[in-house]
Amino acid sequence: MSDTMAGDRSAVEVNGRRYAWPERPLVVVCVDGSGPDYIEKAVAAGVMPFTAEMLEKGADLRVLAVVPSFTNPNNISIVTGVPPALHGICGNFFYDREADSEVMMNDPGFLRAPTIFQAFAEAGAKIAVITAKDKLRPLLGHGLDMSPGGAVCFSAEKADQASPAENGIGDVLDMVGLPLPPVYSAELSEFIFAAGVELMERLRPDIMYLSSTDYVQHKHAPGTGAANDFYRMLDGYWARLHAQGAIIAITADHGMSAKHDGAGRINVIYLQDVLDDRLGAGAARVILPITDPYVVHHGALGGFATAYLPPSVAAAEVARDLASLEGVECALTAPEACRRFELPRDRLGDVVVVTEGGWAVGSSPHRHDLSGLTEPLRSHGGIAEQVVPLIVNRPLAGIEAGRRLRNFDVFDLALNHAQ
Repeated sequence: MSDTMAGDRSAVEVNGRRYAWPERPLVVVCVDGSGPDYIEKAVAAGVMPFTAEMLEKGADLRVLAVVPSFTNPNNISIVTGVPPALHGICGNFFYDREADSEVMMNDPGFLRAPTIFQAFAEAGAKIAVITAKDKLRPLLGHGLDMSPGGAVCFSAEKADQASPAENGIGDVLDMVGLPLPPVYSAELSEFIFAAGVELMERLRPDIMYLSSTDYVQHKHAPGTGAANDFYRMLDGYWARLHAQGAIIAITADHGMSAKHDGAGRINVIYLQDVLDDRLGAGAARVILPITDPYVVHHGALGGFATAYLPPSVAAAEVARDLASLEGVECALTAPEACRRFELPRDRLGDVVVVTEGGWAVGSSPHRHDLSGLTEPLRSHGGIAEQVVPLIVNRPLAGIEAGRRLRNFDVFDLALNHAQ
């Protein structure tokens, strides 16, 4: 995994990519659901003065996230430096054909590539990982030694349960000085940044990863008061990390789009019903990879779906049929989707449907609990939510002209190109 010899901290190699050893602490931030317009409008409103300075003196890029533009595929792409075709995590949820079971893809057993954290930790680096929701923690912490003096990895959601044996740290609430935040709150994200500032002061890790939640972005559009308040909070913590001498590299796992009309009514294609009408009830199985334990703010309605078809049905014909539906940006056979989006073939169905920015895709109405939607639906998963920011508090140099940059290039840019 790593070509670093004992005592040689010049570089670490993992998943075919080479990373320079951090000369000072590196903090990589994934702001969940943060399309570029959130930061742009907050900066224009004057509520992110430190970020405005970063944009002027450092690097301000627009890069592409992984499609499906969901949390798990993108976070794991960021921390492995490679697309889902190599690391294996292509959704929050998938259908395991062999087990005939629909399962969450948050077990480390689904990972097919080591993380950058694991490679650096094995080379002697101090690692700290803090994620908002606990669903990501097992994947992000896979391969890390969290015995005393080892790595630290915990979630804000279960900060009260963090222990030295399980997470490399205990008494997190006392350290941070904040109460345990509700899962559906802006405070869940604030907790990880407050914890990051404290850990930087106490442990000074070589590499820190902070991954927030998109609760605010699901509920509030860019430039609104609630959104700007949230980004004002982020700006303050980023300034504190910068003051501690860290290199800060900020990106996102995906953007966010309004999936409703002017009256607030959801624009949604119920794909299971469409396929039942065309192929017969229950002949196809629709899987929504956005599904996870936290669906209150989106009702499991996103911009990406995959369907498993009977062997007698031609996937290409179904894809052509679905492509003609209002609201569909593209409908592809699985091989086409794997080539275009760099996905693992064995974890997709036979066809893939991606909706336009203003539309969502679901299964059947009775399978979606929308009672928790207190605002018109905002969600993600498609190509429309693929463009995200990549900001570094230092200028970058030596980037090949015309290079197609991705959010999972963030470690490469921060470690190999930051000045």
